[in-house]
Amino acid sequence: MAADKDCKLKKSVVLVGMMGAGKTAVGKALAARLGVPFIDSDAEIEKAANMTIAEIFQRDGEAFFRRRETEVIDRLLETHRGILSTGGGAFLAEHNRRLMSEKGVSVWLDADLDLLWSRVKGKNTRPLLRTSQPKETLREIYEARVPIYALADLTVKAHRAYTIEHMADKVAEALATRPDVLEKVT
Repeated sequence: MAADKDCKLKKSVVLVGMMGAGKTAVGKALAARLGVPFIDSDAEIEKAANMTIAEIFQRDGEAFFRRRETEVIDRLLETHRGILSTGGGAFLAEHNRRLMSEKGVSVWLDADLDLLWSRVKGKNTRPLLRTSQPKETLREIYEARVPIYALADLTVKAHRAYTIEHMADKVAEALATRPDVLEKVT
C-alpha cells in the first residue's frame, strides 16, 4: 500500500533519532505526502519559552529542558494527529518512549555516524556538540543512544544516497505495515 493522501493517519507518527538524522526534513515531506500537520517539538518549546533550545540549555540546564520537552510532547500527542519531530534526546526518557508508543507510533530514523557528522559538522546550533572535540562527542552520544533508539516501534535505515523524498517514502512504507497507524481509505 502506497501511503499518500488516500490514506488516513490514525495515530501520530513520532520521528526519533540522532541530531542530523533528518527528522525535520523527512517529517515535513511525509506530512505533506499524507496531508497532515507537521509539528516540531523543539520549535514548540522555543515558541513557548521565547528562547532557543541552546539558550534554554545555557540558562536552565538540560534537566529543566527535558522536563519541558516531556510536557510539550505529551500535549502535542494529546491534541494533534500528524507527524511529530522530536529532539535527539527526547526518546531517551522511558516516560517519553511510553507516551509515544501509547499515543502514537515511534519511528527511528537510523543514520550512521559518518552520515550524521556530515550533516552537523560546522553548525553552532547543537548545544551538546559545543565541545573541544565535537566529532568525538557525537560518537559518544551516538554509541550511548543507538541501543535506546532501537526500542522504537519502527526503524527506517537512512542512506547517504537517499533524498528527503526517498526517506519519506521509506517511512511511509514502514507505516503501511501498521494498519493501526495508517489506513487506506477508498
